[in-house]
Amino acid sequence: MRVLVAGATGAVGRLLVPLLLRAGHEVTGTSRTEEGAARVRAQGARAVRADALDAGALHEAVSEAAPDAVIHQLTDLSGADGAANGRLRREGTRNLVDAAAAAGVRRIVAQSICWTYAPGDGPAGESVPLDDREAQPRAGMVGAVRALEETAAELETAVLLRYGILYGPGTWYAPGGAVAAALAGEPGAPFLGSLEAGDAVSSFVHVADAARAAVAALDWPGGPVNIADDEPAPAREWLPVLAGALGVPAPAPAAEGSGPDWARGADNALARSRGWTPEHPTWRTGFADQGA
Repeated sequence: MRVLVAGATGAVGRLLVPLLLRAGHEVTGTSRTEEGAARVRAQGARAVRADALDAGALHEAVSEAAPDAVIHQLTDLSGADGAANGRLRREGTRNLVDAAAAAGVRRIVAQSICWTYAPGDGPAGESVPLDDREAQPRAGMVGAVRALEETAAELETAVLLRYGILYGPGTWYAPGGAVAAALAGEPGAPFLGSLEAGDAVSSFVHVADAARAAVAALDWPGGPVNIADDEPAPAREWLPVLAGALGVPAPAPAAEGSGPDWARGADNALARSRGWTPEHPTWRTGFADQGA
């Protein structure tokens, strides 16, 4: 299968490209920079420079690649700017889907997130609606995710991978990363997220497992699928484990009952029913096995 990976040099994309090649696919990866394109070529794939916010350049790249499927791994998180990432979800996805449709592409696998569900008891399954409340900044994030998923769904088959919080090489949670610096009280790169050791429940997924899910999803039916490990947990449980794995001080526990009502984690039963099994089934061991 000819596959175009949009965002081939991100934390997931850089692991995804070699997995696709090993699976026998013909891969083209996009990058905004020539340096990124060179990294894609070094992995053995074809590369094109294209900014997802440049509709013309993206149309040309997709047309030239003539893919059978597109995998959307586009993010704008280097500056931890939620508004910039939201714009990419809205406008970048719009441009990518329009380019794919013009090239006759019928299948897309798109990166979404699993912490946009409405409040409720226990981990959320895919049938739970997205949160529709209007409080900012959450409303802006959920709205951008909704736009991404609805736009992707304009193609005949759209598999929407609702990832848990990504950890592993190239993420904020990796050794030496932004979260480690914040926990150590040192200056570091910015990140989006909370380090309050309270009752907010999160689901995590290692970037390698996220990449493996994207490959598998090329054969899945359309619709949303939670891609997360087996153990949603409150921050008062996972934060001390993460701090220990990173070799930095753990924050003091927050008051009982702290955390937003939507922080409930995600159920991965649907992905498992389709044959996806995380090689890192829990953050308890996965945090210590991240690599630098």
